[in-house]
Amino acid sequence: MKRKLNVAPELRRSMTAGQMEMISLGGAIGVGLFMGSSSTIKWTGPSVLLAYMFVGLILYVVMRALGEMIYVNPGTGSFADYATQYVHPLAGYLAKWANVFEYIVVGMSEVVAATEYLKYWWGDVSPFIAGIVIILFLVLANLASAKAYGSLEFWFAMIKVITIIMMIILGFMVILFGFGNGGHPLGFSNLWSHGGFFTGGFKGFFFSMSIIVGSYQGIELLGISAGEVANPQQAIVKSVKSVLFRILIFYVGAIFVIVTIYPWNQLSSIGSPFVSTFAKVGITAAASVINFVVLTAALSGANSGIYSSSRMLFKLAHEGDAPKLFGRLSKRVVPDAAIMGISGGILIGFIIDILATIYSKSTTNMFVVVFSSSVLPGMIPWFVILLAEFRFRQNNSDLMVSHPFKLPLYPYSNYFAFIMLIVIVVFMFINPDTRISVIVGAAVLVVATLVYLLRHWGDRVNKAN
Repeated sequence: MKRKLNVAPELRRSMTAGQMEMISLGGAIGVGLFMGSSSTIKWTGPSVLLAYMFVGLILYVVMRALGEMIYVNPGTGSFADYATQYVHPLAGYLAKWANVFEYIVVGMSEVVAATEYLKYWWGDVSPFIAGIVIILFLVLANLASAKAYGSLEFWFAMIKVITIIMMIILGFMVILFGFGNGGHPLGFSNLWSHGGFFTGGFKGFFFSMSIIVGSYQGIELLGISAGEVANPQQAIVKSVKSVLFRILIFYVGAIFVIVTIYPWNQLSSIGSPFVSTFAKVGITAAASVINFVVLTAALSGANSGIYSSSRMLFKLAHEGDAPKLFGRLSKRVVPDAAIMGISGGILIGFIIDILATIYSKSTTNMFVVVFSSSVLPGMIPWFVILLAEFRFRQNNSDLMVSHPFKLPLYPYSNYFAFIMLIVIVVFMFINPDTRISVIVGAAVLVVATLVYLLRHWGDRVNKAN
């Protein structure tokens, strides 16, 4: 079943390929790495390194499948368009609303995290006031223009990237030469000396993947930002190839330093293990730097979320699946009403989250519950990308002969990624720490499906009459 897509007004192609790459890095390197790594390490120990690489392999397949389609037909919100065109209109509808829900939830968790990081320097600052200021700052950046958003996100991501590289280099100096540890090299024994490498067994290994998947989510921003980048075909090929490699280096490299320098079972259960790592070896100034980086990571994640989901809300409005108000473009050619709508959702969620933490005994547990609530809806784009590629190949067999950016080992790589994503969802339900979250995510998808079916059933009844 196919439905003709309504064409939304063109967004301005004012973003550079470099900004596009940094947006993808910024979307994927957020508090899921800096704060969520506490839970992943707790569940599976040092073998979390392999878990990050395994999910990275799944991500590689998904992004190559997306890149294959974008090369032929770039456009804003492209993965949702492909879902509508090649799977079913319901798939495109769910992909868009799942994206909106995902980034509202991620945005609120990142704003809450940012207020926590500000306490490192200003312990007396009201989290509520700090959160309001952060949200207003991000709203103004997004309302200015896509170029202004891209510039802000470029520098946010650049701060994270440079600091993580410095951290990895410094970490190896600590491990190999004892830098900051009295000249006594730490070596690699922490990888196996505290219960072994696979401390959580097979189950813990798969438990960790739920947060890891959530950490990587956001890289599909490549597809959304393709509508606002010059020379999209060239930018997509370059970005997909480079961004995947860089993300794996940053994630695996950073986590390797953490679990090698610091015994995995002694990491603090509250806050970021990045700060704990440097505090452990006595480099107190670095802890302050890392806190600044995780603050920018949180701001970056919320910034990317507002950008991504506002474009989706904009498309939904033009397709009749959201209030028409959200389809408005400002004089600066940005969807201002959609940006305000998403930011309002983040603000409401932020207030609810602040109230919830008052009754929660553990900030980290609350973070896991809130953050992982976005994981299942956030996986919907990955599922629909893989499904859409099958039909895309069938419908464009002539183009695939000379296509320069095909998914390797198709269709087996596609089957592998799809099945493993389902396995990860099953383990999210088995894990008591993420069970409520996956149920919340599933409930959101069920409600969205029912709304779609009722709405279109009503349309058919009206046409029949």
